[in-house]
Amino acid sequence: GRFKHEAIAIKELDDGRVACYMGDDQRFDYCYKFESHVSWARAIADGESPLDNGTLFVARFNEDGSGDWLPLTLDNPELAARFSDMGELLINTRIAADIVGATPMDRPEWTTIGKNGEVFWTLTNNSRRTEPNAANPQAPNSNGHIIRTTDHSADSFTWDIYILASDTVDQETAFSSPDAAWADEDGRLFIGTDGGQPQGLQDQLTVFDTNQELAEGEIPQPKRLLVGVNSDEITGFTVTPDRRTAFVNIQHPGNGNPASTSFPAAKESGLIPRDCTLVITRKDGG
Repeated sequence: GRFKHEAIAIKELDDGRVACYMGDDQRFDYCYKFESHVSWARAIADGESPLDNGTLFVARFNEDGSGDWLPLTLDNPELAARFSDMGELLINTRIAADIVGATPMDRPEWTTIGKNGEVFWTLTNNSRRTEPNAANPQAPNSNGHIIRTTDHSADSFTWDIYILASDTVDQETAFSSPDAAWADEDGRLFIGTDGGQPQGLQDQLTVFDTNQELAEGEIPQPKRLLVGVNSDEITGFTVTPDRRTAFVNIQHPGNGNPASTSFPAAKESGLIPRDCTLVITRKDGG
């Protein structure tokens, strides 16, 4: 019933309240948004967290590119008939989302806020999908995709598919299974991957320019920033405020098997591989 928080992206709304966007890292589960009832400043002044009181919504992606944020509250008679109180509803969030008719997705993992307030959602993959829908158009979806949403009110948004990872498989810059996501104020979108990459590559950190003007039918062009090691995952990207230093994690290298890799030690050492955080800087210090 309860969902797997993989990541959360938070933005301040025009009235000072906060909106929080989060996926549920499970096949055929959902995209969620929480909006606080009061501004973060008022909540803190009252000795509360702005995340203490608000409304949880789940997304329905319509075929025409519109979307509905469906509130998960006991004001809905169907939910009131199923759950005795909000505590029970929140423990069984997935069941509540099923009842209101949210759109089942392909493992929505990370979210990040773009420079214009849009939200990028990474849909990692779903090898078990047999029935496509507008927001998850591939069945099965072995490579994943990235969706972009823009809220127009508390309960409505528009959406488009930013990229299908399968559209890159024949390119030198191919990538698959988007997972970690972070967008900067200049429109760069950093994506860490978690899954078998095409062309024998390991998982990678990839960068998109979301300012790129695309002709009809043209896809965004990824640029590879780094490549990981055998059987790892690239995750947790962030930067210092001056953006001169970036950090990213190498998770479960070799799945713990020194026959696959001993990273970060030399392979011939035979040491058990270790998770680590990489520090990335430009050679020119920029």
